[in-house]
Amino acid sequence: MGNLGFTPLSRRSVSERSGKHFRYSCALTNRHWLIIFFAMTALFPAVYASPVSAQEQIVVAAASDLQFVMPKLAQQFEKKSGVKVQITFGSSGNFFAQIKNGAPYDLFFSADMNYPRQLEAAELVEPGTFYEYARGKIVLWTKKEAGIDINQGLRVLLNAEVHKIAIANPDHAPYGRAALAALQKEDLYKKIADKLVLGENVSQSAQFIATGSAQVGIIPLSLALAPALAKQGAYAEIPPADYPPIEQGCAVLRPSKHKSAALQFLQFMKSREALALLSQAGFSGPSK
Repeated sequence: MGNLGFTPLSRRSVSERSGKHFRYSCALTNRHWLIIFFAMTALFPAVYASPVSAQEQIVVAAASDLQFVMPKLAQQFEKKSGVKVQITFGSSGNFFAQIKNGAPYDLFFSADMNYPRQLEAAELVEPGTFYEYARGKIVLWTKKEAGIDINQGLRVLLNAEVHKIAIANPDHAPYGRAALAALQKEDLYKKIADKLVLGENVSQSAQFIATGSAQVGIIPLSLALAPALAKQGAYAEIPPADYPPIEQGCAVLRPSKHKSAALQFLQFMKSREALALLSQAGFSGPSK
């Protein structure tokens, strides 16, 4: 794709590309706002921030599946605490690499427990703050106009009218690994491997489908429920037994210079209000 990227603070962070995988490019037009929206958010981690002020501010690195619920959570927290929250969205694996290299985030919300767990082992996490905050789900998603009967389940991917299938890159996106596991469980991966289009994160995968560059894809339920996609497409849940649990973990990062405020946000994420918002966005509660 073109070199498009935009954030409210004019801050850009280029996603790392994997040379091992197929790179897909698609031409964007101005005929639909969805195309513009995803072009702004998928290729580069998007930044959502309150206006800069003298008030304390924390910076959150959040997995792309939180794109439509984390701003709501941040807004509620800001009202209660007065602390400003800046959010950067991207793939969990890329954030993991950035944090190891000293990226100045205060909190990390990963779509995979393993990344913050490794950071904890490397003593880059504030002791006692790492925990599982939610579990994600994957779904088949397609635009209504594509005419793909996703009620057939994953077997529909074998149909001749399905030319391209979008998933997130399994190398650094937990939802991509879940998608790959589901395809392998149904003995489909080898049969449809040449149809796969890999996005740098789940937002880019959704973009491929929304722009017609793929007829169908496997994305998080949290994105399928988001207003932008819910109006344009349809989804079918993939049986949880087909893929390992998508356990999502978070932690306050040890180098943070705003630990008190970061700990407040982490405490808010355990509140009934925050858990209700996560549930509405398609996440299930953590394991007990």
